[in-house]
Amino acid sequence: MTALLRARGEPATDWSSLEHFDGQSTALKRLWRGFVAARCFVAMVLLLLQALAFVLGQATQSATVALCAGYLVATLLAARYAPVQQIRSLGRTWLATIGIDLVVFAALQVLQVGGINYSPLFALPVLMGAVLGSGAVGLGTTAAATLLLLGHATWYWLEQPADTSPRFVQAALTGTGLFVVALIAHEMARRLTREEALAQRNRSAAQMHALVNDLVIETLSEGVLVLDSEGQVHAANPAADAILGQGLAQMELPFKLDAHPAWVALAALARQTFARRSPQSKEIPVAQAQGAAREVRVRTRLTRSPDPNSESLCVMFLQDLRELEARIRTEKLAAMGRMSAAVAHEIRNPLAAITQASALLAEDLVDPAHRQLTTMVQQNAQRLSRIVDDVLDVARARQQRVLPLGEQVALDATVRTLAEEWVLHSQRQGVLLVLDAPGRDVRFDIEHLRRILVNLLDNAARYAGDRDGSIQVATRLNPAGRATLQIWSDGAPLEPAVQRHLFEPFFSSESRSSGLGLFLCRELCERHGATIGYERRALSAAGPEGNEFFVSFADAETRLTQ
Repeated sequence: MTALLRARGEPATDWSSLEHFDGQSTALKRLWRGFVAARCFVAMVLLLLQALAFVLGQATQSATVALCAGYLVATLLAARYAPVQQIRSLGRTWLATIGIDLVVFAALQVLQVGGINYSPLFALPVLMGAVLGSGAVGLGTTAAATLLLLGHATWYWLEQPADTSPRFVQAALTGTGLFVVALIAHEMARRLTREEALAQRNRSAAQMHALVNDLVIETLSEGVLVLDSEGQVHAANPAADAILGQGLAQMELPFKLDAHPAWVALAALARQTFARRSPQSKEIPVAQAQGAAREVRVRTRLTRSPDPNSESLCVMFLQDLRELEARIRTEKLAAMGRMSAAVAHEIRNPLAAITQASALLAEDLVDPAHRQLTTMVQQNAQRLSRIVDDVLDVARARQQRVLPLGEQVALDATVRTLAEEWVLHSQRQGVLLVLDAPGRDVRFDIEHLRRILVNLLDNAARYAGDRDGSIQVATRLNPAGRATLQIWSDGAPLEPAVQRHLFEPFFSSESRSSGLGLFLCRELCERHGATIGYERRALSAAGPEGNEFFVSFADAETRLTQ
């Protein structure tokens, strides 16, 4: 992951200069504010010195007072209006700040009264150029300050041609010291910038890693709990809430895992993990708020810590054994699907012979017991024939990739006809028709629609009650304007594990079912551009909840391909 982040990040930075030091750098802003405040402070001190000299009766020059006052105004204006930026060259920003400092301090040195030496003030512009500027700006500023000091010594020598060698030596030593200060300050500024940029990159990488980790944990099908050595839970994903229940999602983190009686065994396994310093695995029954206890496979791991003094965390992975078994069973049966289609072809001919022979035999039998036996043979042969048809229909649905244009059917009229045929054939009472899509045509093969409707009604009749309206067939237009077919029944709610595998092949909650009915419905819907789904809902606010399967049809004008 680190290599991926580096490959997709910014190119490597050249730290040989401060060119990367932009206006968004927090270090630059802090340094800029510090130097601006220092300039204003120096300006006020210079003006106060002139006022103090006047109060004490010492000689003052109006030019010096005016220069100090002007310098204070210039520093205040720079603090208010000068942009926070790196001084990349000896240009406008340099002249408005460092250039003014050099000129003012040089003028004060020339106009000095009472033997006051203003040369130490040159350290301020030199530091500012070395820290906020590039290497060339820092050296250029230092060179300008040194030349000004040497120029002042030369001017003093021209005015008073006595022994002025000490002034030249002092100017040279001061310039040398300024160069040393400039080089050290510039190197420290470069290091500060490197450290800030490295910290920013590390923080961005850590944030990205955290976001990726959060996303992975949130979408894991396994439950995840993160515990410390005290047994306190610091993180839990939605899958853990679905597996453990008991209102885990509403608990405020961190909380003690053994505070709830149903999770005492989990807390004991976490303590065992810390005690043995090794991964643990165990199958634990976890009580649920509703229903029977759930068998959960629990695996624990300890996090690795680079610091031996820091505490490791226990990461606990939870897996619902019922879902795992259902997934394994589905995968095994799905793998057998291809073989089942081949076997179905071989079964079909002998099955037809058995059905025909039993029908011929029934014509010659008189004994009621014998006729009952032949009836049982015929019924089971028909059941086997339906299973064979289901298997072959699934195989044909998967083999067909392009759907022809097909026919358009009037939804309400077709659903009414097919539902009445089913009621007549099944002798089922209490079916309510609510057709509310008048004049809407859908592009769907009528035989495929019949197969879907009959399959959904058979499922509804298997679990619905006997009262009127216990099964309802409705057509409506959804908010998007698409026609929908809804089959609702007042049966008991489906378990969450069953809901997740409803439309998978060979998955069924009944031992006598092939598990292909809903899968075939989904295949047929997808071939026609329709979608099928399930939800648990009530038809009205005061009515009971029930199971509803719905089919959302595609527009009739669309040519559909799969």
